[in-house]
Amino acid sequence: MDGLRLVLNLVWLVLHGWVLAVAYLVAGALACLTVVGIPFGIAAFRLAFFVVLPFGRTTVRDPGAGLASALGNLVWFVVAGWWLALVHVLAGIAFCLTVIGIPFGVASFKLAAVGLFPLGKRVVETAAPPSWFGAGTSVSAAR
Repeated sequence: MDGLRLVLNLVWLVLHGWVLAVAYLVAGALACLTVVGIPFGIAAFRLAFFVVLPFGRTTVRDPGAGLASALGNLVWFVVAGWWLALVHVLAGIAFCLTVIGIPFGVASFKLAAVGLFPLGKRVVETAAPPSWFGAGTSVSAAR
């Protein structure tokens, strides 16, 4: 992990990441109380580790996810997904009230979509741009 992502992750963890991780851990523990809820608990635990350090990682659709994941996501949405997403959206709005908080707000909005429908997703590392100084510039301007 490079320096900028490390700093962003540490600030995220101190400001809001630990609260979200606790929310996902509680949701996962409650889901694991029943045998039927164990897949939901596993998904919640996976997302708890993702929300602790979200910068430098993203979620992608699992190629093996099928109809069961889609149906499970509907159940998750009704039972827990909407309130977890609400926490993300409210935090994102609060973060975006300051210029420094905008990257954290964008990350929180991204996590809201994942919190709504977590089944059938994998957490993967993202590649850093070759140079942070060239990030956001066009190919012709970087030469």
